[in-house]
Amino acid sequence: MKTILLLLLALLLVTSARAHGGEDHGDEAKASAGGMATSFSVAALSEKFELLLRFEPLEKGQDADLRLFVSDYPTNAPIKGAKFTVTCPESASLKFVVSEKAPGTYLVEGAFPENKKYSLAVNIVAGDQADLMLLTGIEVGKKLPVATASEAAPTLFSSWKNILLLVGAFVLGIALTAVLMRRRGPTAPIANPTPVVYEKHA
Repeated sequence: MKTILLLLLALLLVTSARAHGGEDHGDEAKASAGGMATSFSVAALSEKFELLLRFEPLEKGQDADLRLFVSDYPTNAPIKGAKFTVTCPESASLKFVVSEKAPGTYLVEGAFPENKKYSLAVNIVAGDQADLMLLTGIEVGKKLPVATASEAAPTLFSSWKNILLLVGAFVLGIALTAVLMRRRGPTAPIANPTPVVYEKHA
């Protein structure tokens, strides 16, 4: 009986370890870091500047507000007071207005006529430095990914499975302890020592 319980306990522990090892901690780290994405982003690098463009889902014909973050590439310091000329290679008639909101943060305003991918050619002048950079992959009409119930179900199931495994291990531990105590048998009673009687001599 003791051997069977030991084998069952070992099998349960191995199964629990495998279930835990199969979890995707990378996805959990992403979720905890910021949950579902609320915006898209594209970037461009050169020897002088680093550009990061963030924007919420864009719709054709509607006003678009895009956040442009500009930093010095060697030092990563934000670039303030820069001057921009923004054009669209796919449609030269599109016009964009750029305004500074904070050091290194600029608002690009405009509109896109179609649901398709666009790119922006950004001519930047900051102090005595200038560069022409291309931001690609600006997709108009694209929706943000949405989590589905089928994606959340495995996580819930795995958590309940882990709880059941832990309960099973606890029950097996109690059963094993009971078997070991039973095999020891009752403790033999300690015999009372025979009292010694001393005779008193007159």
